[in-house]
Amino acid sequence: MRGTVLDLRPLRTSAAYRDLWAGSAVGGLGYQVATVAVLLQVWELTHSPVWTGTIGLATAVPLLTLGLVGGHLADVHDRRTIMRLASTGQALAAVGLAAQAVVGNRSVWVLLALVSLGAACNALGAPARRTVPPRLLPADQVAAGLALQNLAFQVAMLVGPALAGLVVARWDLPAAYGLQVAAAVVALLGLVRLPPLPPAPTPVPAPAWHGGPAPAPAPAPVPVPDGGPAANRGRPVRRRAAAGGWSIVWRRPTLRGSFATDVAATVLAMPVSLFPLVNEIRFDGDPRTLGLFLSAVAVGGIGAGLLSGAVTRAPRSGALQLAAAATWGVALAGFGLAGPLWLALACLAVAGAADTVSVVTRGALVQLETPDEFRGRVSSVEHVVGVAGPEVGNFRGGVLASLTSAPVALVAGGLAASAVVGLVAWRNAPLRRYRTPAAAARVVSAETT
Repeated sequence: MRGTVLDLRPLRTSAAYRDLWAGSAVGGLGYQVATVAVLLQVWELTHSPVWTGTIGLATAVPLLTLGLVGGHLADVHDRRTIMRLASTGQALAAVGLAAQAVVGNRSVWVLLALVSLGAACNALGAPARRTVPPRLLPADQVAAGLALQNLAFQVAMLVGPALAGLVVARWDLPAAYGLQVAAAVVALLGLVRLPPLPPAPTPVPAPAWHGGPAPAPAPAPVPVPDGGPAANRGRPVRRRAAAGGWSIVWRRPTLRGSFATDVAATVLAMPVSLFPLVNEIRFDGDPRTLGLFLSAVAVGGIGAGLLSGAVTRAPRSGALQLAAAATWGVALAGFGLAGPLWLALACLAVAGAADTVSVVTRGALVQLETPDEFRGRVSSVEHVVGVAGPEVGNFRGGVLASLTSAPVALVAGGLAASAVVGLVAWRNAPLRRYRTPAAAARVVSAETT
């Protein structure tokens, strides 16, 4: 039982990681408050599920265009500097959202432009942020560190939307955006004690052997993908970034399958853009109920996070991600069919738990399977897939709901996601059989004794 509970060692091991984690947790809370505020404001301005889906498009476009550039920057510049500059930009975007609410902005385009600005800053800084845990923590604590970060995100999803609903109902939108500004400042302060994080040095080739005892054979070099530093001098930054990250992902079946699983789950089944429509159809459009939808996802995520020791210590993390992603799709299809509020919230809680397991297993697999000199670029691919994918999925859901209905969009998307995940599991044996390095070492040790 002890091995199944949350592993807190990373918070004791590294003060810098602890500060980063706390700042990210508060920043995530502010982001969740703002997410509900933006949903409500766009709905009040347009009363259209297509426009609420367009919020996802406004977020996805800068992520897709700048996310890979952020990964390249993380591999050639100090990651601490990149994170500080990106966090400053996010704080300024939050100030802009608060200002437009105070002056009574009625243009949805202005609102979406500010959302895109914040997403652009996030796209440039998030790849660097994702590479930090392996630099601050021992290898056997990386998965636990990622689980703690995901737990903080789930707590923010639990508290943030419910808090946003209460704040908007009592003090209106400017107060909600004001909370985001305060949280963004705290997130920036969380980077103060972070040590310098320059790019990993390129391994120096071993000197030629001139006699004497034969040296031990050098480890096989990691192949430099198209887009590596030497191969890409003179190419545009964006092309270098895209080539380096995607090349590594494509050459490793475990990474390729892991990302394909996440794309299927998010693009085909993301439900958030449909929440305002479902809320209006079934629950009279109460903003407190809208907040409960997002909070229910977080309740399941927190439950899974508190028992994440079983996830982070699981030897077959690839199979676990596949199972969790399939469960996510089925649970969201159930949400589309659910009538009573309690059943709808229960389905969302199951989806949230499945999402947490999938995110933690994917994050650990990506960081452990990628050499440090490529982690920034591969992490940028992970960020684009993990963040832009849901936003594209939200846009898809809004458009499909406008053509059919919210329940049809939810059920069709959820079942399609589960079917595609099943196809990935069938076709990608390396991901299905993947073992974490520690688990693989234990298996080898057992076979040799």
